Amino acid sequence: MVETKVKMTPKDFFLYVGVMITLYISAVSLLVLWFQYINLLFPSTLNSFVDPFSGAIRSSMAALIIVFPLFIYLSRYVNREIRRDSRKSDLGIRRWLIYLTLFIGGATVAIDLIVLVNTFLGGDLTTRFILKVLSIFVVIGGGFSYYFYDLKGRWAGNPKAARSVSIAVALVVFISIVGGFFITGSPASQRELRIDRERVSDLQNIQWQIVDHWQSKEVLPKTLTDLEDSITGYVAPNDPETREAYTYRVTGARSFALCAEFNLESSGKSESLRYPQFSTEGTSWAHSEGETCFERTIDPDRFPPRKEIPSRIR
Repeated sequence: MVETKVKMTPKDFFLYVGVMITLYISAVSLLVLWFQYINLLFPSTLNSFVDPFSGAIRSSMAALIIVFPLFIYLSRYVNREIRRDSRKSDLGIRRWLIYLTLFIGGATVAIDLIVLVNTFLGGDLTTRFILKVLSIFVVIGGGFSYYFYDLKGRWAGNPKAARSVSIAVALVVFISIVGGFFITGSPASQRELRIDRERVSDLQNIQWQIVDHWQSKEVLPKTLTDLEDSITGYVAPNDPETREAYTYRVTGARSFALCAEFNLESSGKSESLRYPQFSTEGTSWAHSEGETCFERTIDPDRFPPRKEIPSRIR
């Protein structure tokens, strides 16, 4: 009896497209996540900027938490459909998308090798770079191998092996996501960090307004309300969490103190590991947990008073 070919249905089309889209998003998110871990563990002396809020890590984690389970579910559903009807393994959409994935994976690995050799010839083969190359080989190479054997029908004929691969990949992704929480912290600590950064920004703003006031009038404002200006519209900001005014004290003819209540310590060891740019030990805005006051003295040589410009005689 001649076996007839099964026709592709709209369900088949969207299933396979869904599998590939979730695969690409998961693979890219996992690579970005690993790259960010490598950047933190092996910081580059040529890159001074570090995102204190780990935005790339959080977005990659969010994508993996939502998209990767969908990829696992759709893949298992498709394999189950093929085991029920082996003719579905010959669907055109399936073969096209798998060959496209193999092409993209092979091209990525080839480009990766070219960059690796070029970097080696340039004498800049660092640990950081090698680990990123290995990450691409693991993620892209692993996906390439899986779908290469999928075309040969290995997973459809061996569901236990397919399940083992799924569990292993899921475990790797799970560990990668958990590692992100140790770096970014909990959502509550992220919120506290952002509020503290906002406080520092407010104090910097107020400080420069005070310096500008002294340059204009050669006297410090008695209170922060003296900084208000109806023309420029400036009003001293309040604490973003408590909505109360920041503490301001005049301590001398050219010296003053600004105080705020902080949620986290900026120079703690754990914070310096998790938030390299947030660690401000030895800088002018380093602060402890709780109330911290910043003593400032205006240097007239650096910030000379602005003398009134005499009117031009007509």
